[in-house]
Parts: sequence; C-alpha cells; structure tokens
Amino acid sequence: MPEQSNDYRVVVFGAGGVGKSSLVLRFVKGTFRDSYIPTIEDTYRQVISCNKNVCTLQITDTTGSHQFPAMQRLNITKGHAFMLVYSVTSKQSLEELIPIYREIHEVKATDEHLPMILVGNKCDEDNQREVTPEYAAEMVSKILKGCGSIETSAKTGHNVPEAFQELLSMDKTRNMSLKMDLKKTRSQIRKEKLKGHCSVM
Repeated sequence: MPEQSNDYRVVVFGAGGVGKSSLVLRFVKGTFRDSYIPTIEDTYRQVISCNKNVCTLQITDTTGSHQFPAMQRLNITKGHAFMLVYSVTSKQSLEELIPIYREIHEVKATDEHLPMILVGNKCDEDNQREVTPEYAAEMVSKILKGCGSIETSAKTGHNVPEAFQELLSMDKTRNMSLKMDLKKTRSQIRKEKLKGHCSVM
C-alpha cells in the first residue's frame, strides 16, 4: 500500500486520443487545447483539503500507448485512486480499459475499497457517439465492478471537477474536498505561527 503522506495520487489511464491530458488540464488549469499531442507521462499538482488539512493532489497523466507495461504497473503500485477514461465516440476505447482495470485489481489485491471511476469523455460530441450511458452502466455492473461512472467534456468543462470530486469521495479512509476554506487555513497557519511566541506590549 502507498505510504501515508500529504500527497494523494490519482492515476489517469485510457487509450490514446480519448482526452486524458485535456481532462487533466481542464481540471488543473481551466484550459483546453484542440491539438492532439501524445503523452509519455506528465504529473500535475493541485492543493486540496484532506481530513481538514492541506494536502497535494498529484495527478499522473499516463501514456495511451501499451509500450510501457513496467511504467503502468509502477503507477498502479504508487496510486491511491484511478480514473479510467474512454471517449463516448469510441466503443473500442472503453473495451481497452478492461485489461487495465484487471491489472489494477491484481496489483492492489489487498485494498478492499479501491477508488476507481469510469469517465466517458467527449460527451459534447453527441452526434458521433458510440457509447450510450446505458452501455457504460452495463459495463460497470458486469465487468468494471465497483467503479463510479460519469460523462465529461474536457472541451466545455462539463462535469470535470465533479469527476475528480466523485473519485476522491470514493476513498472512505480520508475525507477529501476540492473546495478549501482558505481564510480558515490562513488563520490556522497564523495561530500555529503564534503558538509559543511571546509578544512585547
């Protein structure tokens, strides 16, 4: 099991071209790029609230290629939660997630409640849709058991923060939130700094 630290690691898996990087960039930076640039591996960080403390959400955007099985296994070992991304315009991209799902369960066999969410990206491209929400739900109930499920659009931003929040909410060992009460956090920091200090009047 990954060591307890202030880092919470989310690993994003999916076939090439489903919009993994676009999804992560939309979430972290609020931006979207139309051009497709294949990813080898990128890591992004976002500050979140974890058990009422500040911690770092570390998001690993993995390659869509199957050329790096050792890297994939290492990411599974280090990960706390997993986002399985497919494009609603490609049934094949959904089916390609099945071996990844099985490998996650194989590597994380000792983890009873594994936070994992199935994300159908590109839901704005409804006219090219190959995967209906009903078909995705059937996949979850029959094959991808225990997964949450949501549709997103990295292009429009639809359901992007919700997908990440739902995934974090699936971890019952921690209480995590993307929304932070920064005023409270700053005042807590100030109080901690003042502890043990004498002030001259």
